[in-house]
Formats: sequence, structure tokens, C-alpha cells
Amino acid sequence: MVSTEYERRIAARFAGFDQDGNGYIDREDFNVATKAVLAEFGTTARSDKGQALYVGAEAFWQGMAGIADRDGDQRITREEFVSGAVKRLRDNPDRFAEIARPFLHAALAVADTDGDGAATIEETTRVLKALGVRDDIAAMAAAALDADSDGRVGEAEVVSAFARYFTVPE
Repeated sequence: MVSTEYERRIAARFAGFDQDGNGYIDREDFNVATKAVLAEFGTTARSDKGQALYVGAEAFWQGMAGIADRDGDQRITREEFVSGAVKRLRDNPDRFAEIARPFLHAALAVADTDGDGAATIEETTRVLKALGVRDDIAAMAAAALDADSDGRVGEAEVVSAFARYFTVPE
């Protein structure tokens, strides 16, 4: 049972990871997310960028499972996610960002079509939409990720925002 407002906010983040909507997060959710981003940008799974995204997704899954999969069944329930986030990440949001960093780095590399090390707001919006974020929210979120208002979204901006969003301080 989710008992505090903080825990309710964390539980709401669960749906963002449960890509197939089956009620738990597992490795397949990370594969679905990876395939969606690659398809959005026409990047093949066998390319260097595609392989990096799959490796990043696996590292992200392993890190998340290590934090939240309390019963070791290779599935994270909503309650495990809330408990893992609340008990292990509230005081150390950077830990969550670090387990996501390889995936975030690789997703930015896929989106960065001109190879300058950052994604445009439009490219970032496309990534978010590929991950299941509604169109209107994706555009707003992508613009908000551009913390220095230079029209580009870099890794530092994404990792920092990710940590804040998924560990929502009390």
C-alpha cells in the first residue's frame, strides 16, 4: 500500500518504465524502449549506436533490478519500485541517475543526428514520444530539459533531470 504523497508520486513514475503495461517492469520493457527509440531514428540494432543503446538498456535494467527487485524474480512490481525508490534512492538521487546514464547517453547519441554531442529540442521530443510520453508533454519536457536555453539537450542536463524526476524529493 502506498501511504505517503511522496510514495504516490514515485508510484506514478512506474508507468513510464512499464512499457508493455503488464503491471511490472522487466528486461523486456527496456528492450521495447530500445526498439522504439531505434525505430524512431531509423537506426539499426546492429549499428554501433544500436548496440550501445541495447548495452545501456541492459545496464539500466540490471541496476534497477539490483535496487528494486526484492524477491529476485527478474520482475519489479509497482510496490517493489516504490519501496526501492523510497528506501534506497530518496537520499541518493544521483545513484539512480548513474544506473540510467549508459542508456541516456546512448539514447542521446541515437537522437543526435548531426553528431555534435547534444540533441535538439525536436530530437529530444522524438525520443520522449518513442518512449511513450504524450505529444504535448514530450514537447514541454524536451524544452524544459534544455536548462541553459541553447536549443540543445546534453547528457548532463538529461541525467540531472532524470534524477530529479524519478526520485522526486519530498
